[in-house]
Amino acid sequence: QVHLVESGGGLVQSGGSLRLSCAASGSMSSINAMGWYRQAPGKQRELVATITRGGTTNYADSVKGRFTISRDNAKNTVHLQMNSLKPEDTAVYYCKADRSWPPGNYWGQGTQVTVSS
Repeated sequence: QVHLVESGGGLVQSGGSLRLSCAASGSMSSINAMGWYRQAPGKQRELVATITRGGTTNYADSVKGRFTISRDNAKNTVHLQMNSLKPEDTAVYYCKADRSWPPGNYWGQGTQVTVSS
C-alpha cells in the first residue's frame, strides 16, 4: 500500500507561480512512474505531467514550457513547479503513483489551485 499527500496549492494571480509537492509513503519499491493530474469543475481528470523512477518526463501540451516535474527517489517526493500560471490552470491537482506489479495505481486526496485573472 502507498499513501500520497499533496501540498502547495492555493490562490495565485495570472502569471504567478506555485510549487506542488507530493509526499509518498509505504511500499515504494513497487512504484515506477509518478505524476500529476488535474480536474477542473465539469471536466474530466487529465494528465499534467509524469516522471519515471529513472527521470524520464512527459508533459501535456498545455503545460509544456511552463511546468516542470521533478522527483527525489530517496525522499519519496515528487514536485510540480508551475510558472506563468493561467486561469485555465485552475483545478484540483492530484498526485498519482503507478505500481509495476501487480499493476495498479494510487491517488492522493488532491490540492486546489486557483488562478485569478
